[in-house]
Amino acid sequence: MAGRGRASGRGVVALCLLLLVGLVGCGGKPATDSAKADVQRILDRRATAVLDRDRAAFVKTGALSWFTNLTAVPLADWSYRVTALHRTGDTATADAQLRYRVQGYDRAPVTVGRTLTLSLDAGGQWYVDAEQPARKTAQQLWDQGEVMTVRGEHSLVLGVGQSGEQLHSYADLADRAVPAVSDAWGTDWPRHVVVLVPRSLEGMAGLLGSPASSYRGIAAVTTGETGAPAQAPADRIIVNPDAYGVLGSVGKQVVLTHETTHVATRADTTPATPLWLSEGYADWIGYRGSGRTPVQAAPELWDAVTEGRLPAALPTDRDFGFSGDAAGLARAYEGGWMACRMIAERWGEVRLKEFYQAVGGHEKRAGAVEDAMKEVLDTAPGEFTEQWRRYLRDQLG
Repeated sequence: MAGRGRASGRGVVALCLLLLVGLVGCGGKPATDSAKADVQRILDRRATAVLDRDRAAFVKTGALSWFTNLTAVPLADWSYRVTALHRTGDTATADAQLRYRVQGYDRAPVTVGRTLTLSLDAGGQWYVDAEQPARKTAQQLWDQGEVMTVRGEHSLVLGVGQSGEQLHSYADLADRAVPAVSDAWGTDWPRHVVVLVPRSLEGMAGLLGSPASSYRGIAAVTTGETGAPAQAPADRIIVNPDAYGVLGSVGKQVVLTHETTHVATRADTTPATPLWLSEGYADWIGYRGSGRTPVQAAPELWDAVTEGRLPAALPTDRDFGFSGDAAGLARAYEGGWMACRMIAERWGEVRLKEFYQAVGGHEKRAGAVEDAMKEVLDTAPGEFTEQWRRYLRDQLG
């Protein structure tokens, strides 16, 4: 239509705009076309079948696909909302939002993008041929295989490709982590956790929507909304079984307690919170009561200090990036842990928590640490950093 002369081009565009009132684009189908509404009705039936665990009803809406993978997951809600439909004759691709809630854990639905391919059957009804994560959207655990569920006293563990015995061991660790975190942080948090254990590192990466290389050597991560409101989906602790499996018993417990700390502190962790504080505090609770000394728990930092490479400043957020420098990443975590350990020893554990909350109470990063140090610790960043450096020398030198 473009390029046929200025006057005629404007006329065609104007005509198209007028036709949009009653058509889906120039030459499109009438707006009364019910395809999108029909697909929505099929997906509504599909959602009901998932909640009812009704295999026969599910098959009537489309291919069995991942339905049996999901049957052990306790669901409170499951629904779709079609956001766009791209139709070509008797086939179509639908963009949809899937909203679901895990019973007893999610206080608000998890919302993820899904892409569905459909076709018309002999009776003229839409049929789902396939459903998968939308482009640039992370997988769900049931996209990777049949999910096995283990319930602990304070935990729900969902795994793929893991034995029941392995999943019970994760539940035991999580059940010890929850009271350990509450003992340090307090009880004003849900006090239960959801742990996802995929088959491998690649499965972990799929759940996070990132390349596997980003998490090689990382034992676990926690996902959730920073500064999460009271009504929010539960955080997910996602385990890398490849890295986690090589840890000793103390290391495994420290990791689960560290990640559980992130769950507990989520509402007070905001964009104002530097990573040295959020990761250092999680490590501080993780190691609290473990009996591990600084030399045992901070070997990379010990090497640096004993070799005369005393850090000049607290770790930056960039130092915590998964850049492939494993030693540098370890030093960042160890440095944050030593800073929080120093606060707990010199100002007390209550002041450490108050400092964490005071920093997170700011809307922006600028000035947050400075103000909290002045108000809670009666110090300033420069003085604090020098105290931290002396503390490293004393503990690791």
